Amino acid sequence: MNRLRYLLHILAVAIVTAIAVSACGGSADADSNDSESLPDSSDIHRFPDTLRVGTLYSPTSYFIYRETEMGYDYDLVNRLAADKGIAVRFIIANNLTQAVEMLDSGKIDLLAYEVPVTAEYRDHVTPCGVENITHQVLVQPRSDTCITDVTQLVGKEVYVENNSKYFARMQNLNNELGGGIIIKPVERDTMITEDLIAMVSDGEIPLTVVDSDIASVNKTYFRDLDITLEVSFPQRSAWGVAPGNQWLADSINAWASGESPRRQRAALLKRYYELSKQQGGGAEIYNLDFSKGRMSPFDHLFRRYAPKIGWDWRLLAAVGYAESRYDSAQVSWAGARGIMQLMPATAKAFGLGPDRITENEPNISASVEVFRSLDRSLSNAVKDPQERIKFILAAYNSGLAHILDAIVIAKKTGRKADIWDGNVAEALLLKSNPEYYNDPDCRYGYFRGRQTYEYVKTVMACYDKAKKQIR
Repeated sequence: MNRLRYLLHILAVAIVTAIAVSACGGSADADSNDSESLPDSSDIHRFPDTLRVGTLYSPTSYFIYRETEMGYDYDLVNRLAADKGIAVRFIIANNLTQAVEMLDSGKIDLLAYEVPVTAEYRDHVTPCGVENITHQVLVQPRSDTCITDVTQLVGKEVYVENNSKYFARMQNLNNELGGGIIIKPVERDTMITEDLIAMVSDGEIPLTVVDSDIASVNKTYFRDLDITLEVSFPQRSAWGVAPGNQWLADSINAWASGESPRRQRAALLKRYYELSKQQGGGAEIYNLDFSKGRMSPFDHLFRRYAPKIGWDWRLLAAVGYAESRYDSAQVSWAGARGIMQLMPATAKAFGLGPDRITENEPNISASVEVFRSLDRSLSNAVKDPQERIKFILAAYNSGLAHILDAIVIAKKTGRKADIWDGNVAEALLLKSNPEYYNDPDCRYGYFRGRQTYEYVKTVMACYDKAKKQIR
């Protein structure tokens, strides 16, 4: 009897199961084979239509140059977005702490900045993408007597930012060596890392210490430096996503390991960390000799177009010298082209297409229209036409945005906002200092002002020499 009840129970369960399967539209086997009816993990976790990316203003990650957004991390994210067929929206944080908070709160999907892979960030950031290895390195003049071992630092003066990680490392190294390194702390409100590197190049201080990536970027401006001696343990860093988005980290890792992204990354590394950033390409390809009564082979073009904006032709020719050393074939690290080094986007905005950007007359003609536009934009801020010329030159070199920021900084720091030398020029130098470029009133972020500062001097010195020797 018990056996009969057991068999009847099994039969009832089988009937109910068959009815249930039938009601679902097929057999259990058919359901298991119909995999496309269920979303798989790749459908659930795919890149959003718009990837929200956080980053920071810096000389490596993101900055604006000649009205063009640039930066190693910025460019690499855009390559990722192009490969994945998605849009990208950048959100700029004031500092790494704020950027990590944005990741925590879900305001951004990806932090495209070199986040240290340390215990401090482990609970908040999952590393992804390419892992970079940096060291602190000694910055010294290149010579046959370069310091090649940390023990040779004993008895030497090393200038570092006070209360910085570089200062801490020098103290630790000094203890490891038993003392003897003469550590010179510099207050951050007067000097920053880039200033110290420039001072080593100029011979004002003997040595400083910075991170190797910052050193590499600055060496593209100062070719007379040696940055080969490592003075710290390696530091790992990478992009990051929120810990709950491991799928996104895996997707970015898979993309970064591909052959095409590797080639793209190599090109970006060369662009930002190797190509010379010196104005005019660095080498003197044309001797600045006015003894024959001319400035360049293109004087007839400068004479033709300078009057269109009321300029002395020798001033326009001086710009050509400062920009390209009169080399019409020159292409800068940023992509500027021709005698007057026009950025392709700027040239296009003024009616000059990529097929003609390196032609001498169109290049000079378009640059004159750029000068005309800058003159209009700055006329209210700088009333004196002669004084305004220096502002126009600076804006041509850096982009108008940074000069407008420098005018604001000049006002806030008690300088004259309509005078270039000693005032707005000095304020522009402050745009490489986080205290200033993160100020809410400074709208366009980090900028390496030293290049533009020197550029205006170069143009005016060339112009002054030409006025004395050429009619």
